[in-house]
Amino acid sequence: MVTSKDQPKSYPETYYAGAYWGVREESPEACARRTANLLNLLAPSDPFLAEWYKPTRSLKDARKFPLMPPDLPTLAEQFRRGVNRERGGPVFKELGFTFWFGNGGADYDNSNLRIHCGGYDEGTANTCVLTLPTLGRSPNAERVISAPVLTQAVRSMALAMDPDWAVAMSHAYRDMDDENRAGPWVGWVTYFSKQRGTVPPLPAPVRIEPVEDKGTLIVLTPERFTVTNPEHVALANHVRELLTRAGLIKPR
Repeated sequence: MVTSKDQPKSYPETYYAGAYWGVREESPEACARRTANLLNLLAPSDPFLAEWYKPTRSLKDARKFPLMPPDLPTLAEQFRRGVNRERGGPVFKELGFTFWFGNGGADYDNSNLRIHCGGYDEGTANTCVLTLPTLGRSPNAERVISAPVLTQAVRSMALAMDPDWAVAMSHAYRDMDDENRAGPWVGWVTYFSKQRGTVPPLPAPVRIEPVEDKGTLIVLTPERFTVTNPEHVALANHVRELLTRAGLIKPR
């Protein structure tokens, strides 16, 4: 297993949030409704996550095509364009639809949402992944990469996308988790649907929150989780062990 001392020292730790669920046949319109709900739920968490734009050839052009406030016909059309098909061949409806768009930021000061929705082939994963700005290279990252904002981001994904599980974490810690490459991963903020089981009592400073009647959020620490802090890594590893014993994570 990779340890924190093996992580490169010259690069800032980067973070993302993602939601994941199994086969679920849905139309482009249904995917659009979920996406509209997600964008509306994300917006109050931080101004950086309140502006989104259709994909274009340049950032300058993107500003001409805002996605906020969400328009269902526009979103549904974007999902239809993201259907899986062979060049000049038939549409593979069972593989679902993909829509990838951003918040109009440049270089390291941006966020993107990549949503794959409506797939019902057993080999297809439905996902919603939010990339985040880079610490030390973005004027917004210090504010966005915080427990309150990422807790709201994961909660928004849980409510809008109804996933099996979701997480906000650093790429560095995910890469240390060699035993669960297909997930679920335990991150800084983790969500489990109630269908996966009951979250057991967890040690301080871990916070557990219900997400309406859908599932449970787990927030490891109120301060920024980083692999350079051995106490954070030890806590995350211990929580993963407890969740595995409780059956929420299946051992390989």
